[in-house]
Amino acid sequence: MGVLTTQETLQKEELDRIFDRELVPHLDALYSFAYHLTFNEHDANDLVQDTYMRAYRAIGTYQSGTNAKAWLFQILKNAFINLYRKRSKRPVHVDYEEVALVHRENEGAKAGYDDLRTEIFDNQMGDEVTNALNSLSVNFRVVVLLSDIGGFSYEEIAAILGIPVGTVRSRLFRARNLLKEKLSAYALAQGYKDYRS
Repeated sequence: MGVLTTQETLQKEELDRIFDRELVPHLDALYSFAYHLTFNEHDANDLVQDTYMRAYRAIGTYQSGTNAKAWLFQILKNAFINLYRKRSKRPVHVDYEEVALVHRENEGAKAGYDDLRTEIFDNQMGDEVTNALNSLSVNFRVVVLLSDIGGFSYEEIAAILGIPVGTVRSRLFRARNLLKEKLSAYALAQGYKDYRS
């Protein structure tokens, strides 16, 4: 590996500043998205780490001042698809000693996370909403998370997922209807009126 010239060093320092200033602040949002894709803290952390490694390697292609969050979410979505494909081709492996160790460590303790997932799903919306969202297929769950939690526009979601805007609208409409069906009894129990009648 050769020695960097002064110009290359300055360019690398500027790219590092852009990375720190524009990409790192989205860490919590990426983790929350990754967790709702994987339902596993370890996998979510791996996905986020992989996303940032890929982003760092490709930082030269990123245009400073553009939508860094959308760019990162697109990288994370692609990393998730690669992980999903890789795992679907191999048999499930369970390390029973690790499961027993985790069970002993967590016995009687409730894990707490100080992130968007806790704030939105656990504290405000309850387990029923979280379970309903998690029961959706990945295609539907992703558009709901990107739209309603991530705050992305239809156009941004289309760019992140690489699908037409009409498909985004269709999936979001269908996903929200599925959530309505799954949560209607819960909503009535919480005192919300049924406006269908």
